Amino acid sequence: MTDCDLCEAARLSPWHHEDEVCWVADCEVCDVPMVVWKSHATEPPPDVLDHLLAQLDLVATARFGEGGYSVDRVMRQIPDHFHAHARDPHWWSRRFGGLGSRPR
Repeated sequence: MTDCDLCEAARLSPWHHEDEVCWVADCEVCDVPMVVWKSHATEPPPDVLDHLLAQLDLVATARFGEGGYSVDRVMRQIPDHFHAHARDPHWWSRRFGGLGSRPR
């Protein structure tokens, strides 16, 4: 058993999708959709990566609209477990600068 927050998968924020490969929830820190691979590893095979990003796209497009976000695959705080964020152009100021609630 690993001591990994993403493996623990505690439901501390809204969840939008879960299947046998991944889950998509709002990042606790960033308040944007984040996809997490259920395997504790950093490099998913191409077919798995396609699945992960497709699930993230479904949630992010529903929230931000078509083309209203970019995928950030830099794993800053948890570098040893694959995850990616869907960031809208205003995520930083909305989350940390007080622009109000997230777009829906």
